[in-house]
Amino acid sequence: MSRRIDIELTSKGGDGSWTWRAAGARQPKGVVEASLVPENEAVGSVLRAEIETGLEGIEILSLTAVKPARSPEKATGRIEVVGTPRRAPDVSVILAPGSGKRTRRRDEDGDGDGDDRSARKPGRGGPRGERQSGGPGAGPGSGPGGGAPGAGRGGPGGNSGPRRPAGRRPGEGDGRAARGERPVTPTSTVHRNAMLAALRPEQIPVAEQLLRGGLPAVRQAIDAQNAAAKTTGRPAASTEALLAMADELLPVVKLADWKDRASAAQTAGKDYRLRELRTVVAASRTVILDEEGRALAKSLRESLDRRVTALRDEWLARITNAIKEGRIQQALEVSIRPPEPGTRCPADLAVQLAAAAGEAMTAELPPEEWMKMLDAVVLSPVRRTVKPAGIPADEVARQAARHAAGSVPALAKLLGLRIPPPPPRRLVTEHRLSSAGG
Repeated sequence: MSRRIDIELTSKGGDGSWTWRAAGARQPKGVVEASLVPENEAVGSVLRAEIETGLEGIEILSLTAVKPARSPEKATGRIEVVGTPRRAPDVSVILAPGSGKRTRRRDEDGDGDGDDRSARKPGRGGPRGERQSGGPGAGPGSGPGGGAPGAGRGGPGGNSGPRRPAGRRPGEGDGRAARGERPVTPTSTVHRNAMLAALRPEQIPVAEQLLRGGLPAVRQAIDAQNAAAKTTGRPAASTEALLAMADELLPVVKLADWKDRASAAQTAGKDYRLRELRTVVAASRTVILDEEGRALAKSLRESLDRRVTALRDEWLARITNAIKEGRIQQALEVSIRPPEPGTRCPADLAVQLAAAAGEAMTAELPPEEWMKMLDAVVLSPVRRTVKPAGIPADEVARQAARHAAGSVPALAKLLGLRIPPPPPRRLVTEHRLSSAGG
């Protein structure tokens, strides 16, 4: 498909042909036949060119003179009206028919308390209204088992909304932005532009296809161009030569693309998403790095290690503090979500967590709170070492204990059941052991 660009004539050869480049830029550039250039054109003239881009380069189909730009006054045809402007009211209020409610304006009240939700919404009085104003049930310990603050519906204290198992709402204090406020991943094209500027004109279309989708994108573009050539009667492109050129350019293109991603990650610093930083560091092992690339990869690996270590230390500190403060259920819920999939809880901390969870699961605990504690234990990494002190005298709680006895063996002893065997080893581990033994 053809498109139009502005080109600048740079020189005239002895055979009458002209060399050109994109107006105001160094690339792209090429040669155009003299028959297509209008008469009385000189070096430096800017013309409107209709071009067609293929894998073998840019072909100019026609050249026309650039029309002079019209002045803004003539282009828009605006008429200036002289007079004193009238100021419309800043706020327009339209009442719904039959609603019988009035909305107060903040600029008229002056106290900024026009959004009185408890007055507008029915059913907000009584105990729920007291809870919103910081009354009974709004403070810490109101959740099950003296759980995390804000287990119920909070009010002005900032405890409203559901919490995650770790005892906090999404995006609260974990280094991640809240929903709707996720940081935009920065991008850079400096190295890609420099790489394209250093290539020959016939290499640029191939490099652009490599940037879009690698060698498969080059093959698809060759097939599409050859299919179009059959309908127009033009000669087909040389597939072998273009693929050989693509193989030659692939390491350079991949390096430039990785450098742009790495530069964006280094510039963003701690604002760069940790998952994407891991991807960039892992991709550094798949490209042929130069001296600049090796220094950049080393810097990013050190940054990744620092951030992962900080997250792990914060995770362990949250578990330790929750155990010290008696928030055992929250400590278990925090242990369920490690910062890294392979992160393990230290042995001494795991022993403390298992002992504290076993002491907290007594028979005197209300059945609802005991079962919530049991759910957290089953999902925690210390489930097989937790020894509950007792089971409440409730049929639902005992039924839940029977279902969880496979994960928490100590429950089977309390129920008078046979202690189930430990789970079998994974097939991957067995395969590695057999390979090492062979």
